Amino acid sequence: MSFDRTIKIAPSILSADFANFGAEIQAIEAQGADWVHVDVMDGHFVPNLTFGPPAVKAFRPHVKTVMDVHLMITPVDPYIQAYADAGADILTAHVEAGPHTHRTLQAIRAAGMKAGVALNPGTPAEAVEHLLDLTDLVCVMTVNPGFGGQKFIDMTGKVRKVRQMIGDRPVHIEIDGGVDPKTAPLVAAAGADVLVAGSAVFKGGSVSTPQVYGDNIRAVRAAAEDALS
Repeated sequence: MSFDRTIKIAPSILSADFANFGAEIQAIEAQGADWVHVDVMDGHFVPNLTFGPPAVKAFRPHVKTVMDVHLMITPVDPYIQAYADAGADILTAHVEAGPHTHRTLQAIRAAGMKAGVALNPGTPAEAVEHLLDLTDLVCVMTVNPGFGGQKFIDMTGKVRKVRQMIGDRPVHIEIDGGVDPKTAPLVAAAGADVLVAGSAVFKGGSVSTPQVYGDNIRAVRAAAEDALS
C-alpha cells in the first residue's frame, strides 16, 4: 500500500446483501471502490453484533484492493492476531476501547498490518496526539458507532485539528458515518482522504444492477474532490 492523500472511497459492507458478500465485494470494486471497509462489532463496546475473524477470512479472497477492518470491540489485543491471520490490511482500534492504545497499535503493526486508531464523536482530537508516530490512519467517527444509516455529526473542526497534528506524517484521515455527496465535501475540505460510505454507496443497487453502486461512488468522490479544487 503506497501512501497518498487522494480521495479514497471505502464502501462499508455492513450495508451490503449479507447473503451475497463475495459478489457484493467484487461488484463495488469493479465499480470503483478504492478500499473495502469491514465493521466488526461485539455487542459490548457498541450495541450491535457483526463479523468475527472467520467472516473476515471468508471476505479476503474477494477483496483485491485494501481490506480496511474497523474493530468496534473491547478488549482488542486478544484478537489482533486472529484478524491478521484473516487477512486484514488495516486494523483500526478505538482509543476508547482500552487503557493502552499505544501498546495496541504496536501489536497491530507487529502482526504485519497497518494500524488505525478511531475517535468517537465525544472524544477530542488530542486523544491521538501522542499516538501519531505509531499510526497509519486516524478514523474520525461522524456518528456514534454501532449502526449503519445514521445522521452525520459535524466533526470538521476535529478533522482540521487532526490534520494539523499529523503534519507531514504519512497518516490517512478516515471519516466513518453519514458520508454522502452532501457531507463528503465538508470533511474533504477539512483534510480527510478516506471516506467510508455504507448506505450512500449501496442504496438502490444490487449485484444484478452494480452500475448504481458505480454512480453512487462517483457522486461521493466528485463531491469530495470538488471541495479540493
